[in-house]
Amino acid sequence: MQKTRIQYDSPVDALVALVKRLGRFEEKYGMSSERFHEGYMAGKTDDSADSLDWANNYRHSIALKGQVQ
Repeated sequence: MQKTRIQYDSPVDALVALVKRLGRFEEKYGMSSERFHEGYMAGKTDDSADSLDWANNYRHSIALKGQVQ
């Protein structure tokens, strides 16, 4: 499966898109992204495509939040 690269006009636009993606994961799995990431970092989750995407999106959102503050 090949990923599509999306470019945004600003970090805020990228952050908004990431927050929406994180929300879909949170709804699907019934937990916050922060709680998921804690479990992921502790090795308590699987290495499914969803887990990898969720973890990467969460880390990216944290980095972008630092840029827009």
